Amino acid sequence: MSKRNRIYLGIVLLFAFLIVALLYRVASDIDSRYREATEVSMVDTAYLLASFVQTDIQNKTLDPSRLQHALSDVEKKRFEAHIFGITKRYVDFQLYLTDAKGTVIYDSLGQSTGKDFSVWRDVEKALAGEYGARTTLVDPDRPETGVMYVAAPIVTDGEIIGVLSIGKPVAPQYELVTTARQKLLYVGLINVAAFLILLIVITVWLARPFGLSSDLWRIVRQEGYRNPARLGRRVQAVTYSAFNDMRDALAGRSHTEGYVQTLTHELKSPLTAIRGAAELLREPLGTEQRERFASSIVEQVKRLQLLADRLLELASLEKRRALDDIQLVDIDALCVSVIHSLEPVAQIKRIAMRLKIDTALKLEGDQFFLYQALTNIVSNAIDFSPANSSIDVTVVDETGWIEIKVRDHGPGVPDYALDQVYEKFYSLRRPDSGQKSTGLGLAFVREIVVLHGGLSWMENHPDGGAVAVLRLPANTAKA
Repeated sequence: MSKRNRIYLGIVLLFAFLIVALLYRVASDIDSRYREATEVSMVDTAYLLASFVQTDIQNKTLDPSRLQHALSDVEKKRFEAHIFGITKRYVDFQLYLTDAKGTVIYDSLGQSTGKDFSVWRDVEKALAGEYGARTTLVDPDRPETGVMYVAAPIVTDGEIIGVLSIGKPVAPQYELVTTARQKLLYVGLINVAAFLILLIVITVWLARPFGLSSDLWRIVRQEGYRNPARLGRRVQAVTYSAFNDMRDALAGRSHTEGYVQTLTHELKSPLTAIRGAAELLREPLGTEQRERFASSIVEQVKRLQLLADRLLELASLEKRRALDDIQLVDIDALCVSVIHSLEPVAQIKRIAMRLKIDTALKLEGDQFFLYQALTNIVSNAIDFSPANSSIDVTVVDETGWIEIKVRDHGPGVPDYALDQVYEKFYSLRRPDSGQKSTGLGLAFVREIVVLHGGLSWMENHPDGGAVAVLRLPANTAKA
């Protein structure tokens, strides 16, 4: 993966991480926000009831049995209150009173009368004249069994004579929290879907000048719906190419300047060599020196011609967003043809060419382009192979994919260059001559593989040498 693609992927992942982190933070806070809202209303209720109890105490009319009767009567009533997606049908209200020492003198549940509650936070704080609240789990292993308590002091003549504490189970809140989290998830998914749709619409709108719509329509007409997987790969390749065109167009002058600067740098070296040799030829030289400088000019002109031809080929290929001449390509015959055509070059360095194909395979694609791509890969392997070595061309049948691996026994590729060898104008020095190539051959290969909906990369073999891999979709069955 190139640096540019890694940067794009990093930005997308960072954006996704921030969105997920934001949703997670909001979802985590929902429970706390509901509890805060509930506690606010409980405070009001506790102080209101404490005021009523204070009046009864002052009038010496406090009757716990009457209070118990009133609460029991409320608990028995059934009703239906529809509240934001949940239905409340009964009162789940708890209450207890303590004296000035924290001993329970009344408990609506009838379980704690006579017990010392001064150790509980709500009672302890209220007896000290502070705000007291706590949440206690009925079952320590189940958070939904918690009960929230809020206490209010009972004050007579400036003296705290007891505490009234009300309790509220948190179980109904769990339903509200679950519903709110589901709604938040739906909103998040809708926003993501809307963003993707908007991105696609904008991309298609911006890419219209580059013929994306017509290319997609032509592919659908050619492929139909007989092979959805192949149709999807071709649509992906066309969209990727149109996106690159759109990116380059939006990059504008900066992209053009970078391209021109790189090209100028590549032209500078052969032009300097030609100029130097031409100036020396003006001087009186011997026949041997004159021939050497003339040969140098010829070699540099060939290099310039090769660079120009490769640039034209690459420019023509980059404008394509779909394959026009699709046919059934025999991978075995293709590899044999490439090896036979390059054997004379390999024999100069006494390099053995070995082909290994376990099963005869075929795929649908452009035979001419695939031949060019494989020729570039094998030629590159010959350049980096030492004399009296071998080059292994292996075809592997993966599930849904065909991998063509070309391994040489040269020095391998430096780790820092593995992600750059397919970039335009990037080239490593040849071991034999110390010279670099045009740096366009592997870029040409990558464009061809992308057009076929595949991948290409370079790796080092554990036993030495470099391995160039072409991963192409196996669109048809075995031959």
